[in-house]
Parts: sequence; C-alpha cells; structure tokens
Amino acid sequence: MISVSSVVNSPIKFLVVGPAWIGDMVLAQSLFRLLKQRHPDSRLDVLAPAWTHPLLARMPEVDEAIAAPFAHGKFDLGVRLKLGRDLRARGYDRAIVLPNSWKSALAPWAARIPRRTGFVGELRYGLLNDARRLDKQKLPRTVDRFVALGLDAGESLPEIPSPRLKADVDNARAALARLGRDLPKTPVLALCPGAEYGPAKRWPAEYFAEVANAKLAQGWEVWLFGSDKDAAITGAVQAGTGGRCLDLGGRTALTDAIDLMALATAVVTNDSGLMHIAAALDCRLVALYGSSDPRHTPPLSANATLLSLSLPCSPCFQRECPLGHLKCLKDLHPAVVLDALGA
Repeated sequence: MISVSSVVNSPIKFLVVGPAWIGDMVLAQSLFRLLKQRHPDSRLDVLAPAWTHPLLARMPEVDEAIAAPFAHGKFDLGVRLKLGRDLRARGYDRAIVLPNSWKSALAPWAARIPRRTGFVGELRYGLLNDARRLDKQKLPRTVDRFVALGLDAGESLPEIPSPRLKADVDNARAALARLGRDLPKTPVLALCPGAEYGPAKRWPAEYFAEVANAKLAQGWEVWLFGSDKDAAITGAVQAGTGGRCLDLGGRTALTDAIDLMALATAVVTNDSGLMHIAAALDCRLVALYGSSDPRHTPPLSANATLLSLSLPCSPCFQRECPLGHLKCLKDLHPAVVLDALGA
C-alpha cells in the first residue's frame, strides 16, 4: 500500500469527467479529495452536467465545474468533439473518466490530454490510453472504483477519504426566510421519501408519515426534502401528518437543499442522492434499502445506520418490485426506524 505522504507532490492539471447521478457525484468527492491530498498544488476541474454543479460548488477540492452541454441520453458527436477541441488550450495533463460509456471519453480524447484513464467500459480502446479492466470483486463499491482510477494501475486502495460537503448557514437562513421561517430552535428531522430510480427504492409514504408524527409529538420539527419529481411523495407524507411538516418538495434549489439539510438533527432517507448528501454533511442518518445493495453504494459516514431486510429476493436492482409485493420495504416497519433514531 502506498501512503499519501510517500507520493511526490507535483502540480498536475486534472480533468475529471464526472457522473450524472447526484449520489455518484457525492461519492466522486472521495477521488477529488485523494487527488488533492497527493497533489495539493494541482488543478482539478470537473466536466459534468449542470445540475450537478451545486454539489461541486460545495466541494473545496474542485477548482472549476465545466458544463457538459449534452442533451440527456443524446450522442451529440459534434458537440462532444467541439468541446474537446475547446478544452485543448487548457493544457490538461491527465483525464479521469468516471462514466463507462464510449461517448464520455470523447471530449478528453479530442482535447488531446496526454493520459486518459478509465475502465474499458464500451470498448474505449484508443479513446483511453490508460484503460483498466474492472474487477468487481476487488472493487465492490462505487467509491472504490472511482478512487482506483486516480491511482496507478495495480496500486492497492489507500484509506479512502469520505465525502465532506461544505454547507453555508447564511444561505440556509436566507432560504428559510424566503419560506417565511427562521432558523430552527428545536431538533429537526429531515425525511427524504423520494428516490428517482424508481418505486422499488421508496419506503412507503405512510411509514414516513408515522415516523414524522412520532417526532412531531416529541416537539421536533420535520422537514420533507425532495426535487420537483418527489413533490407528490412529500405531499403524501405531509397529508399523513395533517400538514404539520415543512414540505420542501420541489420548492428548493439543490444548493438550498444542501444547506438546509446541514441543519438537520437526524435524517431518514431512501437510498438516493439525498442520502449521500446527508452522509457528506455528517448528519445522523438512517438509510433504508430495498431493491439496491448497501454493500455497493453505502453512505460513507460513521454516523449512518443502514437498514435492510436482506430478503432472498433482494437486492434485485429493479425499478419496480418484479414480484409485486415490495416486502423488502413494506416489512421494514416504522418502529425499527424510530428505534434506530433512538426514539
């Protein structure tokens, strides 16, 4: 194992092609932190979809977030090649391509970056000149795979630094003021009942409402977090509490959600991007797993409690329960979550 202190610190200009999922981008901060530890004088820019940039703005290791001007799911060959040509003048020394798609390696290739590292993925030989084969047994977690691409080929994983987002309490105060609220004077329970991937990752809304009612009865505030796509789910939880929560579903930008989440005393969440944000803010966290695998994408925090029934049919990694019963989540009762919260 090579320690961080044993590596010669040399200024390098890194371009990291980042993931499109919020949770994966949080996990990518472990790579960013490792690169900055080993090369503190280096520059680190991240090429990623614009919707991830509020996260990157909360990562001190990132010098610049560069917008990836590609329509979601589109090949956009000409746009990718033009972006690469535009990036040539920046003189990057090394590119690290985190997504496994062929198209994600095009811009670094067109930018003529001398060293272009990534997993083989969609047969990207030529586009990558430091192509690695992924051994899922040696690198079981997403964060392991990201960090491995920042190492020399064959190098053992070092101690992996956990993601740590930097929150802005002044922005949180301003966001609350826009909602007609002040900074909380009592404990706050944050609930994140959504999961963009699909229903098989969502604990029932009525269970979230039961947990909310229990904490409201103890004098806590309860805040419901989610994007505009989660507004119906947060609304269902709100209805189950008689409208006594602060429903933020679809009402906050990601930047505001990060800063408001940092004020929470505890967080209960599905396996989602918000789960990883809460972990990176070092919140006390209870994470609920249904169709996904806590061994693959766990929250990287010592303050996290992971709850999974580990049924024979899970993890299935499906968007909807293929058996139609969703027992992996429906049999995970609110009393278990309240116990994990110390209620």
